[in-house]
Amino acid sequence: MEDTLLHFLSNIKPSPLPYPKAHSFPLSHHDYCPALSCPRTLHFPTLSSKTNTASLPPKPLKTPETPSVSSHHIPPPPQSPPQEPPNTEFQEKILYLDSIGLDISSLINHHRPFILSASLSNIKSIIDLLTSMNFTPQEFRRIISMCPEILTSTPSTVTPVITFLLREARVNGYDLKHVINRRPRLLVSSVKYCLRPTLYFLQSIGLEEVKRHTYLLSCSVEKKLLPRIQYFEKIGFSYKDAVSMFRRFPQLFNYSIKNNIEPKLNYFVVEMGRDLKELKEFPQYFSFSLENRIKPRHQCCVEKGLCFPLHTLLKTSQEEFMSRIDVCCNSSVPSRSSPLYSVNCDVDSSTNTE
Repeated sequence: MEDTLLHFLSNIKPSPLPYPKAHSFPLSHHDYCPALSCPRTLHFPTLSSKTNTASLPPKPLKTPETPSVSSHHIPPPPQSPPQEPPNTEFQEKILYLDSIGLDISSLINHHRPFILSASLSNIKSIIDLLTSMNFTPQEFRRIISMCPEILTSTPSTVTPVITFLLREARVNGYDLKHVINRRPRLLVSSVKYCLRPTLYFLQSIGLEEVKRHTYLLSCSVEKKLLPRIQYFEKIGFSYKDAVSMFRRFPQLFNYSIKNNIEPKLNYFVVEMGRDLKELKEFPQYFSFSLENRIKPRHQCCVEKGLCFPLHTLLKTSQEEFMSRIDVCCNSSVPSRSSPLYSVNCDVDSSTNTE
């Protein structure tokens, strides 16, 4: 309402005759704006006698508003941050690793965090230590690809491992290189919390010459070794028989329960219909391929009506296996369902080379 009134007053034209002096006009109650609920003091313009113009009270200054950004407004391109100087130490690491014949592209693509976290001096000291053991660049590449944590190790952490292997695990000095090549993770395993407890466990189950199975020393007893023994107890073996299987075939500790042991065990029991006692005598069964060795040979025997001992079925070469099949078929060997099978079908008794 006030804006409307000011607009109205601004359009008033002064009289051509100048007033002798400025006057103020009182406003009666008839002149109040009906839309206003209470009277207000209104300031009319003051007429100047010199200029014959009306002066209005100054309008309040408006605070300048921030102009709205139009949807079509394109912001200026961001300024590129200042480029950081190249990492000289990282380049030195790469040049050094390349100089000893390592695959640099593979290291950067797959093991970059380990290169970044390892200092150049530590890398050189570890390489010097391995060089003193006569490892070739090809062996370096394989060891680091299998266990890149070695790059972050130091001689003070690796030396106790080598001492443990030689003195406690009884590894011969000329076999040390072979042991590390087979299981590089040994070099980054704790002697106190991993290697020594596993050694004591393997010795406690009667495993002789642990030095022939040093690849097991970096395995956790609680997370890997004991769960596999307990699995065979659950499927019907006694603890004594389960331990006997692992003692006869320690590689069984390294096989996955879900991806290896379970599917082969199910086929052995359901499809082959054999007794678990055979597994106790021949735990190497789990080392053979289910699709490429176990199934084809079992199906071949089923078609011919034959049944070989488990070690004969799997351990013989393909030529020897087929030769035994021919001998059995041409000699009219009784089938497994024959009453004479238990007496005459063990064709392996005279030719077993084990």
